[in-house]
Amino acid sequence: MELNLGEWFHLLLRWFHVFAGILWIGSTWLFTWLDKRLHDPAEQGQVWMVHSGGFYAVQKQLKPDMARTLHWFRWEAALTWISGILLLFWVVYLGGVLVDPDVMPLGQWTAIAIGVGLLIAGWVVYDLLWISPLGKHFAVAAVISYALIVATAYGLSFLFAKRGMYIQVGAMLGTLMSANVWLRIVPAQNQLVAAVRSGGEPDQRLADQAKLRSRHNTFIIMPVLMIMISNHFPITTYGADRAWLVLAVLVLVGWGAAKVVRDRH
Repeated sequence: MELNLGEWFHLLLRWFHVFAGILWIGSTWLFTWLDKRLHDPAEQGQVWMVHSGGFYAVQKQLKPDMARTLHWFRWEAALTWISGILLLFWVVYLGGVLVDPDVMPLGQWTAIAIGVGLLIAGWVVYDLLWISPLGKHFAVAAVISYALIVATAYGLSFLFAKRGMYIQVGAMLGTLMSANVWLRIVPAQNQLVAAVRSGGEPDQRLADQAKLRSRHNTFIIMPVLMIMISNHFPITTYGADRAWLVLAVLVLVGWGAAKVVRDRH
């Protein structure tokens, strides 16, 4: 039997990527649910849960007890993104998935440079939007964010192959999620911990900013997951006549589903 090292590398990397993503998404949604429940007056500041063979009582603290071990949830995001970027380069960029001569006769390395540039530009534009005065108006900034996603998908439909366009948009959204964790949430958490260690009071504005970006991630993950599985449905997703429009609709559906789940809990 011939040993196909490339196939094994692809399989194991994708397996790792999916597992890391499950850990990251699961912890994000769990803490989002906890935070919402803890602000419910009926819970009286404490949430009781049952899982497996035990009962758990959870309370939210404004200050951590620095004598106790403080558990962080951040490496899941880094490992998911790193493995995702490796897959992006291995399967999409170096695999020639981005280029379709009938759409745009791009050279492989030109297409790769554009793809990498878009990952960086996507974060810069998104972050500037949400730290600007417009970011204080959630609904307005959300509408603008959606319009930017749709405009990006539409523009890329004239540049990349249809499947490449889908994956590039998904990679950009996944990059936003990981950058939210490492460039906004974790630094805010570090400052909160540092304030307590120095005997000061934690800045609630930092906590609110971190909470907002975590909230964003619960919405962003829905279109990312859809794009991840779109490869199994080529006719109805990226193979459609107006693939960018299908993507635009599915992003709205995903966001709507995320809102329903968040509100229900």
